[in-house]
Formats: sequence, structure tokens, C-alpha cells
Amino acid sequence: MIETTRIPFRISSPEVLYQDRVRHIYRVFAEFDGFTKEYYVSDCGQRAAVLVVRQDQVLLTRRYRLLVNELTLEVPGGRVNSGETPEKAAVRECQEETGVKCFDLKHLIGYEPGLDVTQNHTEIFYTHEFVDLEPVNSERRMWLPLKQCLAMVFAGEIVDGLSMMALLAFGQLRSAG
Repeated sequence: MIETTRIPFRISSPEVLYQDRVRHIYRVFAEFDGFTKEYYVSDCGQRAAVLVVRQDQVLLTRRYRLLVNELTLEVPGGRVNSGETPEKAAVRECQEETGVKCFDLKHLIGYEPGLDVTQNHTEIFYTHEFVDLEPVNSERRMWLPLKQCLAMVFAGEIVDGLSMMALLAFGQLRSAG
């Protein structure tokens, strides 16, 4: 595969190869000086998440994930629906997934999970302000100490990229402030 450090002089219009309610997969051709490169892009839309903090604990949701064939612990979050802001999506997703309604979200970090074949811009927020509509741990959610969550990231027990980014960024924010 030929790589380049130059910007292509032409990028073709996207050709949609597959789409469903969650993603579009499309192909584009980037024309460089002397060669053309073909890209297959998976566009899952914008995502948002919120790290809910209670004293030294954070709220995680438990979900089955096919690619690892396991139940994983993750920061609540998901797709930003049409007409919805990332903040509103994070609040909605958290309440749907955990029974916790968040308020007064603060921006933590925004990032791109992939830069060549994944289009999925993600915004992560955090908050200390919430109402817990299900005040006990359950099979679908749990409160764990931030320090334990950070150790779980480095032990390979929390492997979701969004959750890792949220926990590591918040851990850095907390240690810097």
C-alpha cells in the first residue's frame, strides 16, 4: 500500500455501499499525484457520553458486546440523534442505560476514534449533578471508585475506547486540579 504525506488533489463523492438505521458504509477515492487510494468508511454518526461522578466513584453501565463476547463495563453514552445536541444525547443515554438523570454537564474531551475509515466524532462530558432514580447497584449499572476503574483500564478489564478515554481524561483532570 502506498502512503503519502501530501493532501490529495481530488476526493470522489461518497458511494454508499450499505446503510441501516445505525451506520452508513461508503467508498471514496482519493487521487494523489501518481496514484489513487480507495477508502471504505464506516459512518456511525456522532456519539456522546457522560462520566457521572459521586464523591470518588463513577457510574458504569454493563453491556454485552459481540466482538469481545463479554459483558463489559462502560461509561454511559451512545448516538446523537438528529436534532439533538451532544449534551442532550449524553443525558438521554445515561438515563436510558442507568436510570440516572444528569444535570450541569461540563465538557471533558472530544475526539475522533479513527481518522481514515471510521467517522464517529465523540464528545464526552462529566457531571457531579444528578438524580439517581435507581439508588442501588444492579446488573445493568454500578458505581466503582475512579482509582479502581483506572486500574481496570491498565489491566485490560475496561477495553471500550470511549470509556478508556473518559476515565483517563477525567483522572488527568482530577490530578491536575
